[in-house]
Amino acid sequence: MTTLRVFRWSPGEPERWQSYAVPAGQDTTVLDALVEIQRGQDPTLAFRYACRVGMCGSCAVVVNGRERWACRTRLTTLGRGPLSVRPLYHFPLLRDLVVDMTPFAEKLAAVGGTLTPGPGAAQSARVSSESRERRDIDAAVECIGCGMCVSACTMVASNRHFPGPAALNRAFTLQRDHRDAAKAERWSVLLSDDALARCHGQGNCTEVCPMGLSPATSIVRLRRMGTRRLLGFGPD
Repeated sequence: MTTLRVFRWSPGEPERWQSYAVPAGQDTTVLDALVEIQRGQDPTLAFRYACRVGMCGSCAVVVNGRERWACRTRLTTLGRGPLSVRPLYHFPLLRDLVVDMTPFAEKLAAVGGTLTPGPGAAQSARVSSESRERRDIDAAVECIGCGMCVSACTMVASNRHFPGPAALNRAFTLQRDHRDAAKAERWSVLLSDDALARCHGQGNCTEVCPMGLSPATSIVRLRRMGTRRLLGFGPD
């Protein structure tokens, strides 16, 4: 048996931690344990999940102080003793382990996080996986929007205007995409006082990314590109 100390909160109620004992097999995951608690012990426990196979990112929580996928984290890998499970940091709470992801979408929108085709652009465009452009951004395009990097970012905690690592990572891929026509508008945001200049380069975002992306590297690349732009040297 393993004990999980789970963060509990609902509107109108005080925050608290509640302990549950669950059976733990060799392959039992944190998500398995939460489902066991909800189905067999406490149906009021709220948490979020969808695919259960490490693809959607919706089950992201903080386990023993670190952002993790609940569905990919085996209890046996976390050592002995009670395990703490709490919601992601820096997001509004909805209930228990469920957070409101609206700020995540708002930060993406703030940096122009969607492709803006130029006038007369083709309805679709083929970008070869072997092209230099695609290889340049390949390591940054698999973000699944789980929010772990935002939770781990200390600057998000101290500056509500900071776009966050996921949004900046997305901006990098678009600034390197020849099909996008909103680069100038995006630079006005990226080069403002509250965007690229505010990242402290601690790399927490890269450390916790379950997809193995490095938002920190994307931010460094954007800074290099922005510096060249400000100095009149053209694109990176």
